[in-house]
Amino acid sequence: MHEEAQRRVNKLQWLAERAKADKEMRFENLIYLIDERALHEAYRRTRKGGASGIDGQTGAQYGEHLDENIRDLITRLKQGRYRAPAVRRAWIPKENGEKRPLGVPTFEDKVLQRAVVALLDVIYEQDFKECSYGFRPGRSAHDALRALREQCYRNRVSWVVDVDIKGFFDSIDHGVVRELLQRRIADRSIQRLVGKWLNAGVLEGGELIHPETGTPQGGVISPLLANICLNYILDEWFIAEVQPRLKGRSFLIRYCDDFVIGCEYEQDARRVMTVLPKRMNKYGLKLNEGKTRLVPFERPVGGSKGRGTFNFLGFTHYWGKTRNGYWVIKRKTARRRLQRTLKRIAEWCKTHRHRPLAAQARVLSQKLRGHYQYFGIYCNARSLKTVYYWTVRTWRYWLNRRDNTRRMSWERFTTIVLRCFPLPVPRVVHSWM
Repeated sequence: MHEEAQRRVNKLQWLAERAKADKEMRFENLIYLIDERALHEAYRRTRKGGASGIDGQTGAQYGEHLDENIRDLITRLKQGRYRAPAVRRAWIPKENGEKRPLGVPTFEDKVLQRAVVALLDVIYEQDFKECSYGFRPGRSAHDALRALREQCYRNRVSWVVDVDIKGFFDSIDHGVVRELLQRRIADRSIQRLVGKWLNAGVLEGGELIHPETGTPQGGVISPLLANICLNYILDEWFIAEVQPRLKGRSFLIRYCDDFVIGCEYEQDARRVMTVLPKRMNKYGLKLNEGKTRLVPFERPVGGSKGRGTFNFLGFTHYWGKTRNGYWVIKRKTARRRLQRTLKRIAEWCKTHRHRPLAAQARVLSQKLRGHYQYFGIYCNARSLKTVYYWTVRTWRYWLNRRDNTRRMSWERFTTIVLRCFPLPVPRVVHSWM
């Protein structure tokens, strides 16, 4: 078993080396690497507590007969009998009050997709550019934020193109996905497998829909397909064709389908704004005109205020002064993201106000820690304190509504509740370094 595992590792290393050495090489005969060991590892890395798909099977139920289920899946793959199940559609609210669709695949589908992603990552990690940060091994949103700040300083950026692709995951054409995938993957079995996921369909209200555009909603494979497409559509095009034609310095930072472009000169930024929609239209994509804009972002001079702000990955970026009077790029929680957080905490406190205090404190603490874990960055202390104090006030308000005859003063609330069940205070998790 150890020798078999070592042979697999050696094969993956060979794939990575070949992909790095030959950027035009197309890989065949990959499907055999989706074996029992790969599926066991994919099962281990798949979240077990997620919502179930159309078959109603949970991760725990699938794991009760794991070896048998994996052997059956391997058999169906080898015999060509595997059928991608439809995705169950759910709707989640957006920041602007609208709703966006979210797909829930079956648990077995998640496991198989994760195994395929782990295999393709070995090849495509050699192709993806430094400007890409979303859903890649060893990279995170905070790495993208750090790189954005450093690039603005290094390239003396004065203008930022804040871009939003309109419904990328729902509008990317299946033909485009297949065409771009085939540039590297010649294995027909992998191509057919991805094609089955693209054509699996969406089940909503008892009706099965087969859209001709969009990646598998909620699928593990979707972020990888998005990175593959945008690597060719955007990253390589910007580096090879756009940057050499610009007069000043520039950069691109992309996190999956969310990206910004920085330019040293206004003329260059306006040229990018002109050619970018044409490039997207070539592949059937459109920019959201209401959210795509050109932002002046030059360093302020003297006592003047900083011009322009833009949002990226949940943060508003702006110029501000340090305590020593130096102008630096600061970041704070975006207004809509902050409002959404406060609204969700208020709704939770209202719905669960009759639960025991210990249970409420435990969940609220988890929510606050999760918020600090992402938004706890340098210069964002004010927004973190806003969330903390809002949570404390809202919790007290809804505890008072449990029994209108017994009001809880602030002194009593602080003495009895917060002393016994303290909530985590704001803290900076990610320093500017």
